[in-house]
Amino acid sequence: MNSSKISSTRVFIVSALLLATAGLLQARGRVELQAKYQDLETLPYNIDTWSGRSEPISPSVREVLGDGHFLSRLYASPVQQPVDLFIAYYSSQRNGDTIHSPKNCLPGSGWIPLESERVWIPVAPGKSIRVNRYVVAQGADKQLVMYWYQAHGRVSASEYAAKFYLVADSIRMNRSDGGMVRLVTPILPNETLEQSQARAVEFAQTLFPMLNAYIPK
Repeated sequence: MNSSKISSTRVFIVSALLLATAGLLQARGRVELQAKYQDLETLPYNIDTWSGRSEPISPSVREVLGDGHFLSRLYASPVQQPVDLFIAYYSSQRNGDTIHSPKNCLPGSGWIPLESERVWIPVAPGKSIRVNRYVVAQGADKQLVMYWYQAHGRVSASEYAAKFYLVADSIRMNRSDGGMVRLVTPILPNETLEQSQARAVEFAQTLFPMLNAYIPK
């Protein structure tokens, strides 16, 4: 690519960022629309064959998460290993409290990423969502982590896409609410990655139809 093309590309990117920032500042001047949502604590403890129990969120973690709504539960099935569910929902992200990427938190808690990719999960006839899949390790223990960003009926695996839609929806809809859903399940020594992933996918498929009540369209 020659220098003139590089210069033109940079000008385009800078111009797009300036326009997005100007639009967001304009949106900030309006009274933001607040979508109706259900309290995360009302999510059923019994979902199909899965039974959940609440897991505490430490004060230090809550401080990092900021002013949002959070749910942390461990769901288990009689025939399955448990799945750790964490949901974060921010009714507004205009004042600096935004969704945190799990990939930034994992190394800080001692879990080392071994591999990552994006996979598709069928959630309804003719509908699939693309999510992040991480394999992490801490000593001899391994876990499978799957997560996605969700807002206004849209699912994004990319953190950058979620940020773009945050700005776009602030301008278009006068809303900046959004959430993140994370699932964690162990990869046992006697099972394959595919078996662990199938467990997480099964739980995601059971959970997903309920999420629009808690992360509104």
